[in-house]
Amino acid sequence: MNKRVAIYCLDILLFVLVGCLFGACTEPFSPDFLPQTESILVVDATLSNELKNHEILLSRSSQEQGTFQFEENAAIRIVDDNQQAFTFTESERGKYISDVAFSAEPNKTYRLFITTSNGRMYASNPATLPQTTQIDNVEAKKTATDSSVDGVKITVDSFDPTGSSTYYRYEYEETYKIIAPKWAPDELVVASEENMTVGIFGRQNEDRTCYATDRSNTIILTKTSGAGEDRVTDFSVRFLNQGNFIISHRYSILVKQYVLSREAYTFYEKLLDFSGSESLFSESQPGFINGNIFPEDGGSERVVGIFEVSSVSEKRTFFNYADLFPEEELPPFVDECRSTIFGLGGEPSVFEHVKAKRVSYVGNVTNPMTGALEAYIVVPRVCGDCTVLGSTTVPDFWEE
Repeated sequence: MNKRVAIYCLDILLFVLVGCLFGACTEPFSPDFLPQTESILVVDATLSNELKNHEILLSRSSQEQGTFQFEENAAIRIVDDNQQAFTFTESERGKYISDVAFSAEPNKTYRLFITTSNGRMYASNPATLPQTTQIDNVEAKKTATDSSVDGVKITVDSFDPTGSSTYYRYEYEETYKIIAPKWAPDELVVASEENMTVGIFGRQNEDRTCYATDRSNTIILTKTSGAGEDRVTDFSVRFLNQGNFIISHRYSILVKQYVLSREAYTFYEKLLDFSGSESLFSESQPGFINGNIFPEDGGSERVVGIFEVSSVSEKRTFFNYADLFPEEELPPFVDECRSTIFGLGGEPSVFEHVKAKRVSYVGNVTNPMTGALEAYIVVPRVCGDCTVLGSTTVPDFWEE
């Protein structure tokens, strides 16, 4: 089974199954447990109270070898109960962006309409914007799991005094600082292609400190029904093992809280329940995971996905490793950063490594008597060049 995704590396069976439902795939992939006889439309459509150009993702399980294909050249629109229509244009294969920025408004009803390139028409049930509830607090806490694994727990608190939110889904976007542990102010560059030689020069770019961003790749749900009040307290949305290198220096997480309808919550809950199944689409399952999107002609064709209208709140927090683990060693880097020595006589060998950008320069070996250069010391490139893992551009929101 080939799991190839770009934005979300979806590591549970559920997300591999639905492919582009919760992430933008760079290529279709081939799960081997889908039925070969039915092509199923997969829809990821969330409308929120955020003023932005909204995004809808369409794909389809193929009748050939159970692969997923992007659903291209579809016509998509969202229509409110005043018959105001918001149209979408395909920006890349299977990804559709609203032509104008807009937001879901309270006391309005919205429906999604899809017409595929073969003329098939689909529509969602009406959906309304739930109560907006703000995140009160996002906090990073040093903790240990039940199996005594030390780490950091990211928790969320929120409260709806009206008691009408009840159903919550969370996503997060984490950004972390990377410092190349073997960075040096000089670098080896190709001096002569013809003679296969290298030379030592001062670095042209600041590639010691970088920043990388990852997004959540699981469904995170909670509900407050039966709890006495509509309060989310100390709810864990992320656990980071103390040995995870991404918290080695400074770490930030942006948590987004979606207030869901009961219908949307039930859909996501079923996805989690079925995530360990051999086949989400199998007729032998207790029930196909129906969302709220159906063929307009009332036919029996099945659709995976839901048109979700959610109110969104978000909050960011930062922490340094030293804040939570003072005087403790940093987590291990992604590479052991072992040094390799290339003698001048073997310079054609180091030339190939430098040309292919596989190594970073650390220093020289010189003759103790004459001071003459005898060899170069290098490490894997990732150890001396942070751009292998991230970007040197400081994010706009970053705070030290």
